[in-house]
Amino acid sequence: MSPPSSGARPGERNLITDVPGLRVGHAQDAGVRTGVTVLLADTPVVAAVDVRGGGPASREIDVLSPENLVQTLDAVVLSGGSVYGLAAADGVTAWLGARGRGYGFNRPNTPLSPIVPAACLYDLANAGNKAWGLEPPYRRLGLEAVQAVTAGFDLGGVGAGFGAKAGNLLGGIGSASLILSDGWRVGALAAVNSHGSVVVPGGRRFWAAPFEIDGEFGGLGPGAPLPDPEGWGGWRGAAQAAASTTLACVATDVALSRVELNRIAIMAQDGMARAIRPAHSPFDGDIVFALSTGRVLLPEDAARPLTVARIGAAAADTLSRAIARGVFLSRATPDRPGTDWSSLNA
Repeated sequence: MSPPSSGARPGERNLITDVPGLRVGHAQDAGVRTGVTVLLADTPVVAAVDVRGGGPASREIDVLSPENLVQTLDAVVLSGGSVYGLAAADGVTAWLGARGRGYGFNRPNTPLSPIVPAACLYDLANAGNKAWGLEPPYRRLGLEAVQAVTAGFDLGGVGAGFGAKAGNLLGGIGSASLILSDGWRVGALAAVNSHGSVVVPGGRRFWAAPFEIDGEFGGLGPGAPLPDPEGWGGWRGAAQAAASTTLACVATDVALSRVELNRIAIMAQDGMARAIRPAHSPFDGDIVFALSTGRVLLPEDAARPLTVARIGAAAADTLSRAIARGVFLSRATPDRPGTDWSSLNA
């Protein structure tokens, strides 16, 4: 499909790092079949979060509430490993603290406190070797991932998406971006491990197809209208009911408050629902973080709520694209067996 007629278009990389000031790094352990992805902000950024899934695993979520003291964060960690994966933030926190990053009161000989929210997906049942005893690998993986951050990063079966599934398909890491007609930038990053399906029954067409730009996930277009309200396609079904999750970050360079970013995160959740069917189920721990790097200043006027609405709508569409790209680019390997998108009937 072609770029939108408004003149909006993907950024240079079609990644969340098209929003200046952000970098992403991955690390994975093939034997454990799991991994970690870190979104690092070059300087502290304002952020908010919205949780919709019925089984979230998260850390430092409350610190993002508008009424609380610290209004910025340093990094976001997306990890496999369910509750064990929360330790990935320990490695990232230590790395940031050693570099003088974090919140503090300028007291001598007192470490700063990096603000590193984390969210985890459930990949414990994917046949990787989880006999880690008292040493789960996630702190190490978090440290490796933050040390690997870059503006250009891989998609598919990497990082937090290494052990993921999207319904009955292999899941993965996806990302996309959009530059609006004003020049404002919006990006999305997703770790797709959904209970629901990302494809229409009977082929490779993505639920997110109406939002595709320039054939970025196959260019097959939308499927036929779905006649069966329960015809969800390749979801995991009751027989495979287990914890699942899609984790996402959306970002913009427009300076927004935490309250405004909370609305962006809420709106971006609609992008998840457009790309996955069903979404936000009792088995999912779906979480969306929204970040602003604050590089584009806008006036405080009557048009500001419209700006928030436009950025939120763009974030939702961009997240849909990111989810589809994560599955589209995910491939089966000896270290990562399973059914991938390319093996489906066209």
